[in-house]
Amino acid sequence: MSGPLMSRPRLVFMGTPELAAVVFRKLAESDRYELPLVVAQPDKPVGRGLQLQPPPVKVAAMERGVPVSQPSRAKDPAFLETLRSARPDVVVVAAYGQILPPDLLAIPQYGCLNVHTSILPRWRGAAPIQWAILEGDLETGVTLMRMDAGLDTGDVIAVEKTPIAPTETGATLHDRLAELGAGLLNRTLPDWLSGRLAAVPQPAIGITYARKLSKEDGRLDWSDSAEALGRRVRAFNPWPGAFTTLPDPTVAEPDRRALLKVWAAQPISARGAPGEILQAVGDDLVVGTGDGGLKVEILQREGRRRMTARECLAGGVFKVGLRLG
Repeated sequence: MSGPLMSRPRLVFMGTPELAAVVFRKLAESDRYELPLVVAQPDKPVGRGLQLQPPPVKVAAMERGVPVSQPSRAKDPAFLETLRSARPDVVVVAAYGQILPPDLLAIPQYGCLNVHTSILPRWRGAAPIQWAILEGDLETGVTLMRMDAGLDTGDVIAVEKTPIAPTETGATLHDRLAELGAGLLNRTLPDWLSGRLAAVPQPAIGITYARKLSKEDGRLDWSDSAEALGRRVRAFNPWPGAFTTLPDPTVAEPDRRALLKVWAAQPISARGAPGEILQAVGDDLVVGTGDGGLKVEILQREGRRRMTARECLAGGVFKVGLRLG
């Protein structure tokens, strides 16, 4: 670790999605740092027209008039030269989306610091927020660490914890941890740069990995318990979204299945065959599971808008005995 930095630090920020934009905006509000460069993933095509859309961090940087670099690979020699030219004292990373190469990690005198949304070493990897909910963790938090060449294996500088509420979704926890991470970084970074903080190795026990999610992870297996299914619905809201299938009411073929997304559901005490609709009246749309029942509260049929259970039941499609999945 280098000695304390006396001048106004030059800080390069690397991040891509909305969570990172929250952290960047908090940093940019302060006049403590010079911001010579922001690094984000390339623009991506979205929607039916496949129009290129800039990532949230790029938008936030442009609002501040900070130059943006968007290399396809962080190890590209041309990009590394761009980063060196920015002369960063420290690089702050939040949900950038790539593992940084050793050549990059060696550039800033005070290291590359990562804002990671879990209590490391639990949930290293790409989707720590969702996996914490899915696995029923009672608490999570944010870790500020000095990055090394491994996957979220660097030494820990600071941690802030928060409980996971029983109604927490991937969306609500994402937003809370973004604010928590921004606050932790702003409070901690000056002490790190002044030499008043030291990084300590992560514990050797309790290591888990939060692999990258796919759309198929959202499929509801009705043989699971109602508690597990309820956590899956909450964890994967908004992405990849929890889903099942039902007989398509718009066609005559009995084997044709239609997609059904489940946006909110609660486990309740009930008994019945997994995937079978047990109640379908008023606000009560209850599906049997491997253990208990899942009361579906907000759902979305294929090609339709989101609806409450009462709205859907008024259409007469969902009847007791119908099998989902």
